[in-house]
Amino acid sequence: MLQPVETGAAVVVCSTCRLSPDRREDEDGRRGGALLFDALRRVQEKEPALAGVAVQEMPCLFACQRHCAVHIRAPGKVGYVLGDFAADETAARAILTYAALHAQSAEGVVRYADWPEGVKGHFITRMPPEGFVCS
Repeated sequence: MLQPVETGAAVVVCSTCRLSPDRREDEDGRRGGALLFDALRRVQEKEPALAGVAVQEMPCLFACQRHCAVHIRAPGKVGYVLGDFAADETAARAILTYAALHAQSAEGVVRYADWPEGVKGHFITRMPPEGFVCS
């Protein structure tokens, strides 16, 4: 069940997420999460400054009430699950920009003033790194 991936800063995309609250997939039968994964990769190809964060995919983050969910994580840092994204490059750019700021932060906490507009209102949960709780 567990598949090894490289450690480090990453955006883990739920590849089986719905496309939207009312649609499971697009006209070609592709799920929203798979489309968002592709959009994240395209943005990284166009913007090398955002390529320092790995983009990984896995089926189901169990955030099924919130379509197009991602987990932003890095070793020793607070992690976040976000959802309700469009499966497009605008959302992908906002996610990657936030993930890059997260990776550069000391503990995974990014000042709200620095958040890209495209991630505001999308946070579902935060998770402390192993061995810590947040105060």
